[in-house]
Amino acid sequence: MINEIKQDAQERMKKSLESLEHAFAKIRTGRAHPSILDGVMVSYYGADTPLRQVANVVAEDSRTLALTVFDKSMIQAVEKAIMTSDLGLNPATAGTTIRVPMPALTEETRKGYTRQARAEAENARVAVRNIRRDALAQLKDLVKEKEISEDEERRGQDDVQKLTDKFVADIDKALEAKEADLMAV
Repeated sequence: MINEIKQDAQERMKKSLESLEHAFAKIRTGRAHPSILDGVMVSYYGADTPLRQVANVVAEDSRTLALTVFDKSMIQAVEKAIMTSDLGLNPATAGTTIRVPMPALTEETRKGYTRQARAEAENARVAVRNIRRDALAQLKDLVKEKEISEDEERRGQDDVQKLTDKFVADIDKALEAKEADLMAV
């Protein structure tokens, strides 16, 4: 019973951490990384399609992404989608390849992205704490129903708190790494 609650809490906390890492991947750093374009949607024969489904995206070097569009008639649409995204990128077409140079980040944009990363990290911390609260409430309910003793509840609470501390520390580490990445010139 207690182990199931801990297992469920751990899985949910892990999902919160993965969600944070996914959110961090979308925050642009000075380096080119294919995941930056994950949120870009291309109008493909009238339907919005993720960019990854119409083009292959690779990091050519640390400052440039190279896109190879599968359908050559889509080059204009892909270029337009990248330009109209809120990423501030200007693609350049060279034959069948679209190159996307990463502009250097100004100090102001770095700070803005750092604020965004901190907000994402705080949201993840809140999610982890809410999961802890749910797990502790489940333990309390088990004590009320006389399914576990108060000593078992106390041990379960300690285990859930240790899990929470571990995941909050992981979130802090991920934030630290992202901030270092953002502030590197």
